[in-house]
Amino acid sequence: MASGCTGDLGGFRSDDSKPIDDPPPTSTGTGTGPTDPAACEDGAVYPGRAPLRRLTRFEYNKTVRDLLGDTTDPAYSLPSEEVGNGFGNDADVLSVSSLLAEQLGTVAEGIAKRATATPEALAKLHPCASSVRAEDEEACARSIIERLAPLAYRRPLAAGEADELLGLYTAGRTDATFDAGVATVIEGLLQSPDFLYRIEFGTPDPQRPELRRPTGDEMATRLSYLLWGTMPDEKLRLAAQAGELSTKEGVRAHAERMLEDPRSRVTVRYFFDNLLPISSLADLERNAETFPTFSRTIGSLLHEETQRFLAHEIFEENGTWASILTAPYTFMNGPLAAFYGVSGVTGDEFQQVQLDTTQRLGLLTQAGMMAGTTHSNNTNPVVRGGFVLDKLMCQKIPLPTGDILARVKPPEPYTGKTARERFSQHSKDPVCATCHQYLDPVGFALENYDAVGLFRTTENDVPIDASGGVPGTDIKVNGPIELVQGLAQTDAVQNCFATHWAEYGYGLTLRAGDACTKKAVTDAFKASGYNVKQLLIELTQTDAFHYMAAQEE
Repeated sequence: MASGCTGDLGGFRSDDSKPIDDPPPTSTGTGTGPTDPAACEDGAVYPGRAPLRRLTRFEYNKTVRDLLGDTTDPAYSLPSEEVGNGFGNDADVLSVSSLLAEQLGTVAEGIAKRATATPEALAKLHPCASSVRAEDEEACARSIIERLAPLAYRRPLAAGEADELLGLYTAGRTDATFDAGVATVIEGLLQSPDFLYRIEFGTPDPQRPELRRPTGDEMATRLSYLLWGTMPDEKLRLAAQAGELSTKEGVRAHAERMLEDPRSRVTVRYFFDNLLPISSLADLERNAETFPTFSRTIGSLLHEETQRFLAHEIFEENGTWASILTAPYTFMNGPLAAFYGVSGVTGDEFQQVQLDTTQRLGLLTQAGMMAGTTHSNNTNPVVRGGFVLDKLMCQKIPLPTGDILARVKPPEPYTGKTARERFSQHSKDPVCATCHQYLDPVGFALENYDAVGLFRTTENDVPIDASGGVPGTDIKVNGPIELVQGLAQTDAVQNCFATHWAEYGYGLTLRAGDACTKKAVTDAFKASGYNVKQLLIELTQTDAFHYMAAQEE
């Protein structure tokens, strides 16, 4: 553990923050460019990696909704994705197990059955299918294929593909009905690699033959899954055909249009559900005697509070990451305000509420954030500190292993009146102290919030000492307000946020060889004044988004 916190802490991902320890960043793998960000200034194009990306459950659901009108979210019955980059869309770890392959077939069968269940459903596939005569069935099946398959594959059909799919129809129609034949085609489409994977071949760049660029359809798909998590819409498809997506200016124009569409809010919501510890708040359980005002319903409302607040800051206020971290307001409804002890808010509708800024300020101090980083009825400063370092500062604290792991366990509640007393014993152990010197100052500064996120000044009748600091900086703080203010002015926090978006947007984990991609994104974020909406647009302007290496791994 000691070597982990001196040799790996921060690693490649923390190269933009003040080093916590002396060793230089270490490479975590290969990429397609220099590992030294300074080498990215030579004017060359450094394309990003373009691994084969499989649709995630989130993307699958949104795609079948737009392709077939199926709103049942069927992919949530599939096995969960590997965590990878933290968003479930890391192409490097998305394999297909035999169980997943089997369940993909089951899911496709259900979707196909719903899409062909009634004449009204069939008519949505193509008008000819609503009351087709026997002599017209094959022609109608071909019409359905020629409309549906290019949408499913996100490209025009190649020669012979329609005939192959018509063969599927014929096989399904044999000794059965027209709708059974069409269902067989849909099942085939949904299990095709061309649907399940975002396949990119690219086209040679005329100015740089050693590089390739995504085709118009491939760029439309990149844009659509980055900002909407689904297949391209008609405007994107037409733009691809017209060559509008062959320039950065054309891509920017469509990115700006897409961000004004409500579908972008769904993607942003998904991003934060995976970045922040809020997705399980509705299932959070606490001791009813110790926390009588908390319930699963309150947990659900806390989740909604955070998402309403983020959507408002990003889309209505055109906010920055710093403003999100330090905003003097939040959103509550009547039941949630009662939980917080805030007066004057009634009803079930959420409304904007000013905070008592001596107790709360911005995202991190919301009760859901504090409850979500607490795994029992007692606060754990180490877990809260670990969350801030990992998710807000991209500082990796390695998990203990071997003999150290056997020595690591939360202190018993009776070993101290306050969490600081209970957990400070870790810092006294020379081995444990190597990591806890970074974790504890952050976690202790958040001790004014109990296990359900309510503000407190004492614990067991002992005044809470919430002094701490921001790791990797000289910033010392006294309490959560000063902590979030310190975090908001730290470059590592800004760069970490941009890095998370790059990894989500490009569907991978940035490696040492992706230094130029990371630099391009973080530089653009800084140039925008750390504006979040602008960051999403800038993700579409990098070499990684517009180029592909000639030789992919």
